[in-house]
Amino acid sequence: MSTPDLNLLMTLDALLSEGSVAGAARRLGLSPSAMSRALQRLRDCTGDPLLVRSGRGLVPTPRAVALREQVSELLPRVLQTLSPAPTLDLGKVNRTFTLLCSDGFVENFGPSLLMRLNREAPGIRLNFLPKVRRDNSYLRDGTADLETGVIGKGTAQELHARALFRDHFVGVAREGHPLLNGDITLARYIECDHVADTRHGLGHDPVDVALAALGARRHIVTSVAGFATALALARSTGLLATVPERHTRYLRTGMATFPLPLAMAEITLSMLWHPRLDADPAHKWLRSVIHEVCMQ
Repeated sequence: MSTPDLNLLMTLDALLSEGSVAGAARRLGLSPSAMSRALQRLRDCTGDPLLVRSGRGLVPTPRAVALREQVSELLPRVLQTLSPAPTLDLGKVNRTFTLLCSDGFVENFGPSLLMRLNREAPGIRLNFLPKVRRDNSYLRDGTADLETGVIGKGTAQELHARALFRDHFVGVAREGHPLLNGDITLARYIECDHVADTRHGLGHDPVDVALAALGARRHIVTSVAGFATALALARSTGLLATVPERHTRYLRTGMATFPLPLAMAEITLSMLWHPRLDADPAHKWLRSVIHEVCMQ
């Protein structure tokens, strides 16, 4: 059985409303002959003549009378379904979105994001979750709606992305650390005890990659998976932590921050999302808010 042409719903509605082939043709901008052919297709689909000659006009059959009410209810729903999404009314949106992010993002940008949502879209709830896996599977399976991070070789190719801000690495130590007395040279820096970040894999911390290019190595005492943990250890011990400056601004409160004695490339933090959410009005609005907050 072939699938009916849904365009015939509009044709049937026009014919039943106008009660004539010529009137229906004018209404839909078709020629009378094209409308006559459409009427024949409707007769074939329904197995009923629908409109029959009576004097100089046409009258509906009982089946056509029964269909008139159905079509008048069905057609608006079909047109709405096949139309662009209505204008977003933030005051009526009730949605929960999940954002995957690294430690430091919530502390730096979370308060401003939640204030914007509370003021402009109180029905939208934003949940922050840590990134446990690095394969973007949470975006693919719908567990998360957005993710922030640095785009790399492992980033899924089908994901959409938008840059949020650029960041650079800095050194951090507790106040009174011996390194802070005098010039911070590369030799003094690598001789100190360090806490490294293992999220890129052992030996693949961007700091160690940059040092290896210089033929140097730092003295790593311990490794952790996260900037917040690294800074917590550095705050309570003599360890040095090397972290992104803007990403950890509030996490470094009360600690000493210094420029690194080696050149390191900047990183770009981006937000990523799955293509199925690209045109979603509420999701688009949330992406714009996150971008604005991070760009401030």
